[in-house]
Amino acid sequence: MEISERTKRRDFVFITTVCVFIVLLATSVRAAENKMITIKGSDTMVHLVTNWAEAFMKQKPDVEVAVTGGGSGTGIAALINGTTEICASSRDMKDKEKQQAREKGVEVKEVVVARDGIAVVVNPKNPIKEIDMQQLAQIFTGATTRWNQLNGGDEEILVFSRESSSGTYVFFQEHVLKNKDYTPKAKLMPATSAIIEAVSADKGAIGYVGLGYALAAGNKVKILAVKADANSPAIIPSDQTVIDGSYPVARPLYLYVSNKASQNAAAFVDFCLSDAGQTIVRESGYVSVKK
Repeated sequence: MEISERTKRRDFVFITTVCVFIVLLATSVRAAENKMITIKGSDTMVHLVTNWAEAFMKQKPDVEVAVTGGGSGTGIAALINGTTEICASSRDMKDKEKQQAREKGVEVKEVVVARDGIAVVVNPKNPIKEIDMQQLAQIFTGATTRWNQLNGGDEEILVFSRESSSGTYVFFQEHVLKNKDYTPKAKLMPATSAIIEAVSADKGAIGYVGLGYALAAGNKVKILAVKADANSPAIIPSDQTVIDGSYPVARPLYLYVSNKASQNAAAFVDFCLSDAGQTIVRESGYVSVKK
């Protein structure tokens, strides 16, 4: 049966309308995506990145910034898999991670956006005031198990650590434990706040947290002065001692940005490095990369 010209024209108009609708829908979806910045990673940095996000959204009210934690390793995996534009990380990306990203067509830009001192914290009732790096390693590997071995009380040492997906866990293992394994008795906590609560609740406890979290905890925990070795001075973590390098447990904090990130994501990183962004770094309890 022959199709009439009118039917052909009607079908053509219908198909054209559908195609235009699909194009417009795809365009609107891309536009919406471009106005949403996703940042995932370090729990140590969540407070800082959230503060940056709030200030950035005030400058650009049409842009939304979604910040989630989960640990540096989780954020790096999300960056590699293309499920986040920016990864916040308290450790540097490993060569194998960068290779995995390249294999997926993702090139990453590494930006140091702040610095952090890792505070060693104990219960306020613990008489210990200082500790050296070797003693720390012995505690966290399980070689030292009671506080009286360090001229402290008679309590058993209860070791609290972050989970293995945490960049702080990795940094502490590499920098303090010299890549030795943590004691199997270490209790791995899902967040920095959980370490603060655990240490504040038990006289025998010890843990490590970002300096900003330790300062915010106030008298719930005691921050120990740390010595690079037995003959070195004991140094309390602070902005100055992190900047001048005298505090031995300090590190840079990174934002890793995918080459597929939007212009708004790039603008967010620029904001973090601006004077306003670095003021937020200081106000959040971290150390600015600007002198």
